[in-house]
Amino acid sequence: MDVEFRHLAAFVAAARHGNFTRAAKALHVSQPAFTVQIRQLESALGVRLLDRNTRSVQLTQIGRDLAPVLERLLREFDSLLLNTKALSTRASGYVAVAALPSLSATLMPRIIAAFRARNPGIAIHLRDAVGARIAAMVKAGEVDFGFGGLNAGEPDIEFSHLFKDRMSAIFQAGSPLERKTSVALSELVAYPLILMDREASVRAVVDRGLASIGHFAAPAYEAAYISTALGMVKAGLGITILPASVLQMENTQELGWRPIHKPDLDRDVGFILKRGRSLSPAAEAFLGAIREEVKARDGKPEKNKRRRRNN
Repeated sequence: MDVEFRHLAAFVAAARHGNFTRAAKALHVSQPAFTVQIRQLESALGVRLLDRNTRSVQLTQIGRDLAPVLERLLREFDSLLLNTKALSTRASGYVAVAALPSLSATLMPRIIAAFRARNPGIAIHLRDAVGARIAAMVKAGEVDFGFGGLNAGEPDIEFSHLFKDRMSAIFQAGSPLERKTSVALSELVAYPLILMDREASVRAVVDRGLASIGHFAAPAYEAAYISTALGMVKAGLGITILPASVLQMENTQELGWRPIHKPDLDRDVGFILKRGRSLSPAAEAFLGAIREEVKARDGKPEKNKRRRRNN
């Protein structure tokens, strides 16, 4: 039996959703028909792609190797269809971009809205991810490009710097830190520290800063998500150190914050690209829109800051 497009789409959906019921619903087919498509694909390839039980499915090693390749191929096919249907329009296409959570929640929605208003024929797919994951997604071809920081040099990755994202201490309103205009990193170690987990690009910046002042103790808490860290601060569990771009998020409005000095903590933010891979015209246009927005804001996505408390 030949492998058909519907078989590949079924496998990609199963890999993405981790559940046959949700995957079948996403493809608008019945679950029995979906199950048959997966079995037919495995039979045609002569390998097992998924280990499944009544509640979930797990990719086999071959399935993990195949999933990102097929997802990219299906995405490119979708882009081709969009372009074919929109030959008479001025702009069409599909762009997949991965961005740091702090940028995905603040800067990116406004850029996407403005870009889509000017280019209604271009679809934008935004995936938020930590720095290490962004580089991996770019290398695997899961996204056209990344927007964030790069912890270390990668031979297959190009990094184009855009701006520096300054770190700030974020704390409960009424904290003694609120009486200062800025705080030294050495002052913060007296408080329980709530830091992002070690896969986050911001954690690498903070760890280097703490090491520079001779502080090597483990943080009081670690969080995988910015919203979790902010919630812990609101609960009085300690203070957190996050990039200034986070201050635009609504859930920081009830918190105090101050920039950090001695040493200054900055995170380099820019574009993450696969070396030697050309971007589609649509991806080039969207990358340019991000660059123009950053330039218009004088390289500071936190420019429109909220008022400081008690200043």
